[in-house]
Amino acid sequence: MKASELKTKFENGSCDDLLLDLYGDKDILDMERDRYIYALTSFIQRFGDLEVSVFTAAGRTEVSGNHTDHQHGRVLAASVNLDSIGVAAKADDVIEVMSDAFPIETLSVSDLEKDPAQEGTSEALIKGVYQGFVNDGYHIGGMKAFVTSNVLAGAGLSSSASFEVLIGCILNGFYNGNDVPLPEIAKIAQYAENEYFGKPCGLMDQCACACGGLVTIDFQDPKQPVIEPIPVDFAKYGHSLCIVDTKGSHADLTDEYAAIPSEMKTVARAMGQEVLRDVKEAGFYAALPQLRETCGDRAVLRAIHFFNENRRVPVIVDALKADDFEAFLAGINASGNSSFEYLQNVFPKGADRQMEVALGLALAQQALEGTGASRVHGGGFAGTIQAFVPDEKVPAFRDLMESCFGEGSCHVLKIRKYGGHQVL
Repeated sequence: MKASELKTKFENGSCDDLLLDLYGDKDILDMERDRYIYALTSFIQRFGDLEVSVFTAAGRTEVSGNHTDHQHGRVLAASVNLDSIGVAAKADDVIEVMSDAFPIETLSVSDLEKDPAQEGTSEALIKGVYQGFVNDGYHIGGMKAFVTSNVLAGAGLSSSASFEVLIGCILNGFYNGNDVPLPEIAKIAQYAENEYFGKPCGLMDQCACACGGLVTIDFQDPKQPVIEPIPVDFAKYGHSLCIVDTKGSHADLTDEYAAIPSEMKTVARAMGQEVLRDVKEAGFYAALPQLRETCGDRAVLRAIHFFNENRRVPVIVDALKADDFEAFLAGINASGNSSFEYLQNVFPKGADRQMEVALGLALAQQALEGTGASRVHGGGFAGTIQAFVPDEKVPAFRDLMESCFGEGSCHVLKIRKYGGHQVL
């Protein structure tokens, strides 16, 4: 369908049911409709009134399993109703992606070679996704696309993973008949981030952005992660999922993030393994004196976090399956405490004046008054905190957070059932 025809369908409300199904919240219907109209208008202005398709890739929230994925551990994560939208048309050899957030150079399908000068750029992510499709034997081709996103950049909602998955979904829809499984797109997206973008990461972000809903993922075999959907509606428990942007950016913190898997793997190698999932916990504790000497105490504490957190994830999942929401909340609080105390990813090394995440957690505990749960969200060090807030406390919780971190910093989100998805 021509972009102008699709735009008319959104303008006259013909797509409202589709948007309600996708985002699950009638309160944001007008905003979402406007986003799609804006994306289609921007595409037409840049590329002309071409035959287009529309794609989306969710942002994600990590619910438990903080920094366990890169050690082949377990996680609990979900797609949320913040997302990246792509309006795209097929092209020949050209890869022309336009973003309303940052400039992106035009690329060529015939030149996907990794360029070290492009590390850390959107160009690297695009080329990496394309090369990942080639490596796995899938088809590729050109595209002209306009991309817009309301996934907060540098705030623990995985804006880069959402972008990677979106590019993968466009390639899947245009050139592979949507036959590439979403977990495979997630793995390709991880490849792009690791090998082309130059940022070490596990597979959780990409899986949660791609797969949709609340899922628990076991990465014991990272080539074939076990993904289990967990049906849950937090609204029935009278709680809302709040993500607070404390305004500290993840930018320039790559070394802090990289140190976590590096130190965990140092401990694993000292125990004769490559990752902590393969280390016997009893053997780890028996070897503590030697490990402290060879790896250092911070690495040891981070390993302790992994063992506890990896054991905690299935307990939290079982609590949800058993409809025991209080046990779920207790597990979330324990996860947050472990990240703060043992993993130590709440503020970067040497910070003293700017400790936004720590301050956010302190304010959350004050607002919750012993109810609900709160924890650092995602990679940590800066960015967002997560809280499960009793519905009656949401207004006061939001007011307190926004009085400190600014208007619009507290986002009340819903888990959405679609991750990476061709909308039309």
